[in-house]
Amino acid sequence: MNVTTTMGSPTQLAATAQDSRRPARLLMCPPDSYGVMYEINPWMKCSVQPNLRLAHDQWRQLFHVLTLDLGCCVELAPQANTCPDMVFTANAALVVDNIALLSRFRHQQRSLEEPHFADWFAMHGYRTIAAPDDLRFEGEGDALVIGDTVVAGYLKRSDIESHQWISESLNCPVLSLALADNRWYHLDTCLFALTKDLIAFYPGAFDEYGVRVLRNKFDTIEVDESEALRFGCNSICVGRHVVMPAGCPNLEAQLETRGYHTHPVQMTEFIKAGGAAKCLALFLERSADYLPPRDSP
Repeated sequence: MNVTTTMGSPTQLAATAQDSRRPARLLMCPPDSYGVMYEINPWMKCSVQPNLRLAHDQWRQLFHVLTLDLGCCVELAPQANTCPDMVFTANAALVVDNIALLSRFRHQQRSLEEPHFADWFAMHGYRTIAAPDDLRFEGEGDALVIGDTVVAGYLKRSDIESHQWISESLNCPVLSLALADNRWYHLDTCLFALTKDLIAFYPGAFDEYGVRVLRNKFDTIEVDESEALRFGCNSICVGRHVVMPAGCPNLEAQLETRGYHTHPVQMTEFIKAGGAAKCLALFLERSADYLPPRDSP
């Protein structure tokens, strides 16, 4: 069942997106202890290990595109040697207006990341709010700020009850969407926002009701299954630019038709663990991603 939770007015989300001149700020984690050490999603196979040298090269390419090409400010969190998935910083928290809603992971293997990210946010001056003990919530992996709303996924990793907590903590509406296919276990693997009105998504990841809600609420770019399987929806939009996994020419063409510049990067070694470009970056400040797709007059 899909529900929409509304609590008060979305003042904090609106304030975050007002100043489109400021560069986007993101959190990343170098893959110093990365590897597939357990199997907690359909993509992970301990028998299929990433090439670590290639993984470092792909991570650096993503970092360079974001910082050198697009001018983003990227903060770095050191990777704990007991946390191979800590590189997927999008799952650490949902950050809005200097408030970090900290994740509480469903799987014990990833719960080891929680104190490391909590310490990082506290040391960098964020107001941290921990998820209640009885709720599972996996950060920006399952909760995306789109305009004045948080669009949130549930069923695979995050609990739908966490959406009420998000709404109360941020004083904003939350649109809840059930994830129907285990391969797209986080919302950010099957949907990304370009503006407050435009999204790209893979319909097969959602139930019929969810697809209808997304088509009614947003202008949509629909990604086919072959490119969804290459993690095309796990893309990062910064202003008029989209940093995306390589190998998605149909999605690239649709984005470019709408005035976006695409930046494909190879993500093969991270897809082996079930993540790609967006999974590797958490928005700390997302004002720049609401620039219009074409230059204003």
